[in-house]
Amino acid sequence: MNIPSVLVVGFLVLSSLIAQTQRPNIILIYTDDQGFGDASSLNPEAKFKTPNLDKLAKEGISFTNGHSSDSVCTPSRYGLLTGRYSWRTRLKTGVQGADTPALIDNDRMTIASLLKENGYHTAMVGKWHLGMDIPGEMGNRDFESPIKEMPL
Repeated sequence: MNIPSVLVVGFLVLSSLIAQTQRPNIILIYTDDQGFGDASSLNPEAKFKTPNLDKLAKEGISFTNGHSSDSVCTPSRYGLLTGRYSWRTRLKTGVQGADTPALIDNDRMTIASLLKENGYHTAMVGKWHLGMDIPGEMGNRDFESPIKEMPL
């Protein structure tokens, strides 16, 4: 199955979930360097036990056959959130630095904007690596307030 087909199927699944009268909660967990057998829900012999992930997998939907056209964080995150190939951005190689302009334009449709249009609240927690237009100078920024200029 090629990437456009996967994205179409993904958006169809999201659309059908959104169409339900009671919208389900959606938690998208995207990790770096995690092997297929690292979560105990997929591998009883996993080195680390992951009971909370196991419960989410048991009570929800797990996608275990996903593929990325990139091997590092910035381009793979860009592709997941926008549905576009990462080479269509201004960043042609490598990883986006912390003090760089946002790689995703605010008017670009993302999974988050699609969900927002359908009544969901969205948030991001953890590693971003897609650039941020954060006011202030490095070393003197307020990270205790929401970052408003992000495509989420």
